Amino acid sequence: MALRRTWAVALFGVDGRLVEIEADVRRGGLPNVQLLGLPDTALQEAKNRVRAAVQNSREDWPQSCVTLALSPAALPKAGTSYDLALACAVLAGAEQVPPRLLEGTVLFGELALDGRIRSVRGLLPALLAARREGVRRAVVPVEGLAEGQLVDGLEVLGAHDLGEVIGWLRGQAELADRPAEPTAGQAVEAEDLVDVLGQPEARWALEVAAAGGHHLLLVGPPGTGKTMLARRLGGLLPDLTRQEALEVTAIHSVAGELRGGAPLVSAPPFVAPHHSTSVPGLIGGGSGLARPGAVSRAHRGTLFLDEACEFGPQRLEALRTALEEGEVRLSRRDGTLRYPARFQLVLATNPCPCAPARDADCHCAPQARRRYFGKLSGPLLDRVDLRVDMRPVTAMTMRGGEPPESSEVVRARVARAREVAAERWSERGWRTNGEVPGPVLRREFGLPGKVTALLDRGLDAGAVTARGADRCLRVAWTLADLDGRERPEAEHVAAALAFRERRPA
Repeated sequence: MALRRTWAVALFGVDGRLVEIEADVRRGGLPNVQLLGLPDTALQEAKNRVRAAVQNSREDWPQSCVTLALSPAALPKAGTSYDLALACAVLAGAEQVPPRLLEGTVLFGELALDGRIRSVRGLLPALLAARREGVRRAVVPVEGLAEGQLVDGLEVLGAHDLGEVIGWLRGQAELADRPAEPTAGQAVEAEDLVDVLGQPEARWALEVAAAGGHHLLLVGPPGTGKTMLARRLGGLLPDLTRQEALEVTAIHSVAGELRGGAPLVSAPPFVAPHHSTSVPGLIGGGSGLARPGAVSRAHRGTLFLDEACEFGPQRLEALRTALEEGEVRLSRRDGTLRYPARFQLVLATNPCPCAPARDADCHCAPQARRRYFGKLSGPLLDRVDLRVDMRPVTAMTMRGGEPPESSEVVRARVARAREVAAERWSERGWRTNGEVPGPVLRREFGLPGKVTALLDRGLDAGAVTARGADRCLRVAWTLADLDGRERPEAEHVAAALAFRERRPA
């Protein structure tokens, strides 16, 4: 009998910490298993799962005192991903498997009672954390092999059950190093802007939002195409870079939303929660260590709130910090977690409760209209760069004339504007105009007084706040990039200000 160790990873949001698992198997004394190191209930139950899995894999469980210590001891440990590492530590401590291959190897997986290794959430961020700590090899459930091999510089091996891992440790078998071929899924037809009838102002606003990473508010009666436009924003955005794709995939891995065959999320995600969702469902939360919410699952993509006024003030106001800081920090009993949340917000709402096809047919009292739209508070609207009133659909719109532009045509213009912005801000690490802080735009990229004269008058008259003025400047730079100009001119600033002055009530 000996003291042996294995390695696992404790996840806190998308951040990981390497955990050393020590197994002390001593002769004599009453047979028992002690698990130390602040395990939660699921991890405390691992003692019984691991014992059954070892015995059902035709191995002997030590009939002695087994002490398992997870270090750092003061770090809370949660979940079932430690099962495989615990089993291998016990077997190595009982001298039933040689410890040589366990050095420098992290092990992930939940054990079934028959020894099968089940997949676990958060595999990708755990492996990224292990690589940062200098680990060179990992053993994961075979279903997570495709996800694990997204991490460069790390040897990732997959196993179906505990018996395969034991055979590998004894040098009697090899573990899988290639994922199974993904099954062909049904192709999803791309949604195209050509399907949207009319709405030239809204289409233009969508293009500006895509080019600069700006937030957008669409106001209009039902059936005018608000949802159609929002769903087509993703088709105008460029694919994610490798680093961005890993960020997004790590969040979706923690949320348990990855596809087994093709886990890498390379396209900007589109998340549209129902208006009855809770604050934890929108922002993130839950007992113990909190799970990512809709704002984090929309990281580097689009968060669409349809019927935004129905969400209620509590849920909408919870968005404000995420919009400003690009991340969510959740403090819970077991610690504080950080989830990235840099998304584009698209709000869609009716102008009033009755929402007729034509505004002239509205039967709502002025107070009712103000009360309804007032659910979108001033501080929240101040963070929305573009506001558009949707036109009613008419017979002329349905008949149409020239076919509208397709997403492919608009996407090409958006790509050119984004390339210009990315080159301008490359030294500072920003990729879009929507990420640039106001002080930088005012001090280092300040515009002449004759260009910003209209915006200055708006500030003096109280028609726009200081934050709103900064956001107008961001939109003006995007309009200049789309127009092929080196710097914004007076008409770009005026157009950016006009996007903020449109109020439906």
